[in-house]
Amino acid sequence: MIPRKKPGRLDDVRSNGWLDAMKSSSPPSKKVQKEAGVEDFSDDAKGGYSSWMFKYPSALNSFQKIVNHAKNKKIVIFLDYDGTLSPIVDDPDRAFISADMRSAVMDVAKHFPTAIISGRSRDKVYQLVGLTELYYAGSHGMDIMLPIRNELCTNDSLIKSTDQQGKEVNLFQPAREFLPMIDEVFRTLVDKTKEVIGAKVENHKFCASVHYRNVDENSWPILAQCVHDVLKEYPRLRQTHGRKVLEVRPVIDWDKGKAVEFLLESLGFRNSHDVLPIYIGDDRTDEDAFKVLRGRYQGYGILVSAIPKESNAIFSLGDTSEVKEFLGSLAKIMENQEM
Repeated sequence: MIPRKKPGRLDDVRSNGWLDAMKSSSPPSKKVQKEAGVEDFSDDAKGGYSSWMFKYPSALNSFQKIVNHAKNKKIVIFLDYDGTLSPIVDDPDRAFISADMRSAVMDVAKHFPTAIISGRSRDKVYQLVGLTELYYAGSHGMDIMLPIRNELCTNDSLIKSTDQQGKEVNLFQPAREFLPMIDEVFRTLVDKTKEVIGAKVENHKFCASVHYRNVDENSWPILAQCVHDVLKEYPRLRQTHGRKVLEVRPVIDWDKGKAVEFLLESLGFRNSHDVLPIYIGDDRTDEDAFKVLRGRYQGYGILVSAIPKESNAIFSLGDTSEVKEFLGSLAKIMENQEM
């Protein structure tokens, strides 16, 4: 059972900013956004939204600009999963990709190297997407599957394995030593949060997630304190925030941005002048990738959001349907060139 909190006990999560971060990383649901469209905003809100769209213009409206910038370059596509390829749903186990979206991703992958970088476990993302044409990176890039390349064999974090078709592949797992610790923390979190109604804990192999999407907001402090108390025993782990999720991950210098850099170099794109990477994502964890693309690679980060928020992205898309349309347009451009 969760021990009763003495008055003032929850000050830990209030003073360290956890509760504020939980609220700021919890935008309104898609349903609420649809019911309160832009036309229902106040004049000030409409003005703010227009200013935001000016700063982060639609990738659909800017499509020709993107295509022009890609001239004489190889496009490489990076995609988040939840909120990008599948809608955000109350039950993460039911975040399914639609047949149309799967088809759009498959069409893009026929023409461009395409990778999915998700906070979920790599095996789970592959199970949900089911496309062998893609590269998969799970646990926020801490578990990457790559084709065998001789120049990578000297990397100590690479291990040889086989993919779902039995082909030999390389696995890049910079946090492999943390596997037993993450598994232990996962079991502890399941036990400590079991009486918080609506809480759901997931093991993503190299990180653990505590979802509070279905937890009453009045219980958020209790849930946050549970996670805080568990983490006090594990100084080599840290806690980060996603969209209505608290994530526990190893304290290592690795994130989605470094995963993008590693994938680009592993796929033979060390020369940043020859490649145009495009990363589409909706979450805080995608910001590291957006930042990398703004720098060395001069690529394009595309934020998926229907509400204004600051980002390192350059363009925006409103929702998953616009992501599908954008991917379809990219594939169509290549198909027309090949005709």
